[in-house]
Amino acid sequence: MKYALVTGGSRGIGRAICLKLSAMGYSVLVNYQSNQEAAEETKQQIEANGGAAELLSFNVADGDAVDKVLSEWQLTHTEDYIAVLVNNAGIRKDNLMFWMSDNEWNNVLDTSLNGTFYTTRVLVKYMMTKKFGRIINIVSISGINGMAGQTNYAAAKAGVIGMTKALALETAKKKVTVNAVAPGFIETDMTQDLNQEELKKIVPMGRFGKAEEVAELVGFLASENAEYVTGQVISISGGL
Repeated sequence: MKYALVTGGSRGIGRAICLKLSAMGYSVLVNYQSNQEAAEETKQQIEANGGAAELLSFNVADGDAVDKVLSEWQLTHTEDYIAVLVNNAGIRKDNLMFWMSDNEWNNVLDTSLNGTFYTTRVLVKYMMTKKFGRIINIVSISGINGMAGQTNYAAAKAGVIGMTKALALETAKKKVTVNAVAPGFIETDMTQDLNQEELKKIVPMGRFGKAEEVAELVGFLASENAEYVTGQVISISGGL
């Protein structure tokens, strides 16, 4: 069986991606760190729609934990492999740089940048052996254009963009594609603290996007129809 792993899959964009990949026929591994209740809700929604899901709890920023959980999963699923990896886990700790603490800097980079490295490093070798894989990294417009108050978040996402382009060159001959999706302002828990009415004014389409719209793009990149698309960063931002 082919599985799809979505890190940070318990809510928001991650949950929408889990539901989309399940509808495409994948058994979905829903990763979460601490919010088990939200993860269970995602699993229940997948199963209510006729899909299959498992919960995998680990902190993507803990390389040893990532290795342990994913290696143990593979040992108990010897006939299966994770064909699609969506690196979605990320956190925001916004602040102006001259007020930013070491923890605010390090925690954001540890989750978004290091977490993407740890998870991808474990799974990419299986994809290359099977000669099929889809790695989709959820980045941000902030990692392309920058945003005041987000030097940590922008640096982390820009790092993932660089990783995406380099890894795509390493894996292309083994039919493993690596792409990044860069959302703009999307209606999720992560953007609840933002002033939507003001920010909508700078978005050409005049609205925030929906998590399901991001999931549709991820679904295409995860499909066999996207086998000639790799090393790309695709923005979904309403024209921002």
